[in-house]
Amino acid sequence: MNKQVSLVGAPTDIGAGTRGSSMGPEALRVADIGAVLASHGLEVIDRGNLSGPPNPWLPPIDGYRHLNEVVAWNEAVHAAVYAELRIGRMPILLGGDHCLGLGSISAVARYCREVGKKLRVLWLDAHADFNTNALTPSGNIHGMPVACLCGYGPKELIEIGGTVPAISPKMIRQIGIRSVDQGEKRLVHQAGLEVFDMRFIDEMGMRHTMELALATIDANTHLHVSFDVDFLDADIAPGVGTTVKGGPTYREAQLCMEMIADTGRLASLDVMELNPALDVRNGTAIVAVDLIESLFGKSTLMRS
Repeated sequence: MNKQVSLVGAPTDIGAGTRGSSMGPEALRVADIGAVLASHGLEVIDRGNLSGPPNPWLPPIDGYRHLNEVVAWNEAVHAAVYAELRIGRMPILLGGDHCLGLGSISAVARYCREVGKKLRVLWLDAHADFNTNALTPSGNIHGMPVACLCGYGPKELIEIGGTVPAISPKMIRQIGIRSVDQGEKRLVHQAGLEVFDMRFIDEMGMRHTMELALATIDANTHLHVSFDVDFLDADIAPGVGTTVKGGPTYREAQLCMEMIADTGRLASLDVMELNPALDVRNGTAIVAVDLIESLFGKSTLMRS
């Protein structure tokens, strides 16, 4: 695993339906994400926050809320993440709402194409985020980034990164899903997205789920984790705008992160949708940083 890590803040809630995730990067810093990672022998540089247009809080136009602003933020994220990868550092994007996963993952995909690496994306989330403007009940673009990455979306978004689609659905494994809109379900099925929903995890367990999600990863695989904090059960992570009951428990989430760490292939990370305005004494940020620490090798015992 790359020991050189760069924190990149993206303080916006431009794609969300609730204000507040713009404060997420600072909440993660208050929870000591930099010092915690440094304690594991990583060289951590905090690049500060990206800048972009403010949130105008307007209704959707043609099924998209704030499309121009979302494009601007994702272009900024794309450029920043790509720049870190090009100089051999591991980018950790501190969100911000999950629409920014489009900019981040399109940058990772671009880099992988250039260096000849395979890409595997683990999308840890309560939601599939596979809506389009025709399917969305809200127009909020944080419900669309996976669809956009796979080529379903407006020209301005799907072309970020220079290749359409930015990724194939075959590169993605979605874990923890438990809220998918009606029309979105059909599109997920049609696209062939591999989804390990909460029923699968209930029936098969997190260990078997992660074994399948991580299968065939090898030394030439770039593993990207896009961690939406609402992946977690709302009881342990109330500080998100779109809580859905029945998510992974603390222990299930820890096992998920530890098994990712065991691969040694983690190469980029998004931490998204943390909303301090809805949190209690920064507790959700503290849990998120605890889980991120496990992604980087925290374990109870020394393991071979």
